[in-house]
Amino acid sequence: MASSLFTFFLTFLSHFLPLSVLSATVLEDLATLTPPPDFATTITTNCLHNPLLRYCNNTSSSSPMNITEIFRSTIVASHLCNESKNPDCIDSFPKIRIHGRPKTAALYLSFDFFWKYCPLTVVEIQLVNNSLKTEFPTNVLSCAQIRTLDLSYNQLTGSVPVQNLSRLTNLTHLNLSYNRFSEDKILSSEFFNRFNASSFIHSGLLPDVKRYKMRVLVLLVVFPIVVILLCCCLGWLCLKRPDYLPRTCRRRSHKFTSAMLDAATDEFSDQRLVSKRNGVDIYRGTLRDGREAKIEVYTEKVSKAKKREFEEECEAVFKLRHKNLVRVLGWCNSRNLRALVTEWTNGENVEAWLNSSLASSWRRRLRVVMGVVEGVSYLSEQWPEVAFDLNTRSVLLADDQEPLISQFKIGDGNNSSTNIFNFGLFLLEMITNLKPNEEQEDSERRYLEYIRVHCPGNVERVVDEKMKIEDRTLEKVKEAITLGLMCTDGSPLKQPSFTQIYDMLVSLYASSSRHH
Repeated sequence: MASSLFTFFLTFLSHFLPLSVLSATVLEDLATLTPPPDFATTITTNCLHNPLLRYCNNTSSSSPMNITEIFRSTIVASHLCNESKNPDCIDSFPKIRIHGRPKTAALYLSFDFFWKYCPLTVVEIQLVNNSLKTEFPTNVLSCAQIRTLDLSYNQLTGSVPVQNLSRLTNLTHLNLSYNRFSEDKILSSEFFNRFNASSFIHSGLLPDVKRYKMRVLVLLVVFPIVVILLCCCLGWLCLKRPDYLPRTCRRRSHKFTSAMLDAATDEFSDQRLVSKRNGVDIYRGTLRDGREAKIEVYTEKVSKAKKREFEEECEAVFKLRHKNLVRVLGWCNSRNLRALVTEWTNGENVEAWLNSSLASSWRRRLRVVMGVVEGVSYLSEQWPEVAFDLNTRSVLLADDQEPLISQFKIGDGNNSSTNIFNFGLFLLEMITNLKPNEEQEDSERRYLEYIRVHCPGNVERVVDEKMKIEDRTLEKVKEAITLGLMCTDGSPLKQPSFTQIYDMLVSLYASSSRHH
């Protein structure tokens, strides 16, 4: 019935429209032709005979039948039937077929009114190899009766309207191959289970085989290799360069590795070497976080037992907290390197300070000595297991002139008598600006004898001439020298304790403030 009615319209057009009209372009036809006077009556009659006709179903009381639109769609149908090379457009219109004609395909796709009244006789739509650069042409889905839809070899993009396609219950053949749709999970939907993979070759909907193989290769080969390399790198960082890890991920931020200290000192270059003394090389290093550090490298080879003792002593030194002690940042106790890392102080040491104009005041020198005693007392009383090296070279001055004991003698053990003796030498050097000649044998004994000879009767001979001392202060200086000689007495029983030393220095400092 539908086919015969459509045949009627084609016959009707051929009767009313001259042949030249059919040979003209579609655009010219649509622009110049108007429905014949009795066209509306014919349409109404057809709807009475067959109310299922598409143009009858597309009308309602609110939107009456558009006669002009129906007329134009009939004109387009007559042209498109011929364009699609149907054998006899007067009798049937089963196929819409446009291959390799981009402009023609785009033109007919733009006629929404035609697809709205798509003839019910059309069961196959083929728009192949037309280079259509649009999204999926959803208007063709108005031909809900079609059994074949082929949109292959185009450049269609975007997503596929699955829900609209699902309504095409007669559709048995679908070909969307060779397009550029967005990859989707539509192939898992119930509708697409009706079709095989050949319907979607290189459409963008199926995972590309080469890309799929590449993903498999990445997952099975490359990914494990990357994971192994990352684990190796992470293991190397944990063992060799934990300073590259976030502080929260570092188990012990005060443990340094040999690789970390190599990097901090440019592989212990001579340019970074500050000084050498018995079994200890001192370097100035730059840690990864930008902090400057003093790195004391212990060059003596020791046994495993000594290395364990070194570790324990470093643990103790790390806990030291006093204003007159340089802060310990950590240590290294690896197979090939033992080192203690402390903060770097830009201030000069006391030995250099004694030769400057800032050391001309007895009161200032006495204040430095008192700071040293406070630091030594803290170590002796609370950390007796920690030894230290006390001399004018190892005591640094901070920016506020606060003295800092900077060298800890790891592995030597603490000895109270030795500490008091070394403090006595330090005190005498602070007053005289003279020190034992380390290159001479028995230099300390000779140095002390020289001071004893001139004290107290000829004390002016040993007092540093750069230090300005008034007559009333000279007696206090003699008392300080006497204290230094008491500390250097060979018998520990005659040595004063650090508590007594501190009390005596406080008294001397108080009297100097009254005379100041």
